[in-house]
Amino acid sequence: MITRLLGFSLLAVVVLACSAPARDQVDLVLRNGVVVTVDEEHPAAEAVAITADKIVAVGSNREIDAYVGPETQVIDLDGRLTIPGFIEGHGHFMGLGNARMILDLTQVQNWDEIVGMVASVASDAPAGEWIMGRGWHQEKWDGVPEGAIDGVPTHHSLSRVSPDNPVILTHASGHASFVNAKAMDLAGITSATPDPSGGEIVHDAQGNPTGMMRERAQGLVSRVRSEAEATRSAADLEAEALRRVELAGEDLLSKGITSFHDAGSDFETIDLFKALAERQNLPVRLYVMVRGESPEALEQRLEQYKMTNHANGFLTVRSIKQQIDGALGPHGAWLLEPYTDMRSSSGLALQSVESLHRVAEIAIAHGYQVNTHAIGDRANREVLDVYEEVFSGAGSPEDLRWRIEHAQHIHPDDIPRFAEMGVIASMQGVHATSDGPWVPERLGDERTESGAYVWQDLMDAGAVVTNGTDVPVEDANPIASFYATVSRKLNDGSVFYPAQRMSREEALRSYTINSAWAAFEEAVKGSITPGKYADITVLSKNIMTIPEDEIPTTQVDVTILAGKIAYQRAEN
Repeated sequence: MITRLLGFSLLAVVVLACSAPARDQVDLVLRNGVVVTVDEEHPAAEAVAITADKIVAVGSNREIDAYVGPETQVIDLDGRLTIPGFIEGHGHFMGLGNARMILDLTQVQNWDEIVGMVASVASDAPAGEWIMGRGWHQEKWDGVPEGAIDGVPTHHSLSRVSPDNPVILTHASGHASFVNAKAMDLAGITSATPDPSGGEIVHDAQGNPTGMMRERAQGLVSRVRSEAEATRSAADLEAEALRRVELAGEDLLSKGITSFHDAGSDFETIDLFKALAERQNLPVRLYVMVRGESPEALEQRLEQYKMTNHANGFLTVRSIKQQIDGALGPHGAWLLEPYTDMRSSSGLALQSVESLHRVAEIAIAHGYQVNTHAIGDRANREVLDVYEEVFSGAGSPEDLRWRIEHAQHIHPDDIPRFAEMGVIASMQGVHATSDGPWVPERLGDERTESGAYVWQDLMDAGAVVTNGTDVPVEDANPIASFYATVSRKLNDGSVFYPAQRMSREEALRSYTINSAWAAFEEAVKGSITPGKYADITVLSKNIMTIPEDEIPTTQVDVTILAGKIAYQRAEN
């Protein structure tokens, strides 16, 4: 089990080398910096030597200068903070690329603004072309729309501006979508359409569908769109997929992210990743969770898709993604007790416990990790119960390193179970501050304080906690999530249950070595240590020491991936 870093000694300067005493010329030297290595034995240094895609040595300026030859590229860090490349512990890689190709609704202030954006696109779009958008969140609007149901309007204003184009606007969480009349017509959704298992079609007082589709009800419309997509040429679909990869990579590298836990992709998408990795065209390292495949397909194909450190460490596939409940925002998280603001509901179970148990058994048989989305306290308990059952006789749980993705709301009785069972809490710091203003409305103050985003309680119990953003649910920016993790400060200046804050050292570990460990990759990444991949991020400010409120102003100056400069911020 990973131990938490007790503190960095920023005065310590040490040198490490893969082999001594020979000091051959290296390809790249970073010198004159504040190097926080996240290596507990040697926590800090001034300089780093790199050859090919590996770190060769870490030490003082004087010691590393010995590795400089006439062909060595030398970067003067000028005192800047240098850390291991950020590892996004949970995100959606192709979803990020797709989000950059559709309407961005993350910053809208109200429903009227959304309607205006759709109207603008619809005025130029050919009839029948789908209009897509993502990122709206009703709790962040400046007012409740007239005639709203559960804070969300009916489809009529959207349908008026786009009568001939089907529209799907996905909630920021990804666990609900709003659609217009054209989309519902194509999907055959009427007042008589029954709710699918694990989903809800929201209706008005007259029983008519409002356009709001919760959880698996989204599939009623997305399936129709998928059928339309299937009529496009293979060349067009491939070009679009490659563009998503390119856009995702550009965004991540600009934010100092060198590795990404993709949660997750189907076998077809993994085929694309593998081909790109083998051509050295994957923009960042991917740890991919298999998702969207039936148990039968998993049994038949897991062996052929298992890859560890493939293509010089750019692709690993050895985990399965499952999802037992929805999200807290749209009242989809599965709770032990009803929602405080919706007493008629305790959320939705999106997957049966029996189904999860079957997949868990398949994973054990094939040596795969299981990473299950669970947000509500009942969802977390059910997942822990399944894990506990299948762990019996399966070896050390610590060797299995199974995860719960999000683990946002946990009953206090279940917090110690994470450590006892060796289950990783794969969490996202920025969710706490993004959701904080409205979480007490959903859960009430007592449940929120005792079980919501309880990072410190989990760590105190001995559990490993990782960090990330769940992009495109949130922006992939690790600086913003790091700040949320150490401050838990909301936009109004209040602090969301401060006892759960991480120290800066804990937060940095959650974004580096902890995420590497959660992917079985701590031997090759997650710290600036000789022999590991040369994945390094240089920041404009020292987020370990500057005043807390200055952290969000920090920028990524340089991202080094596999020993090469993959991103460099342009000078103003």
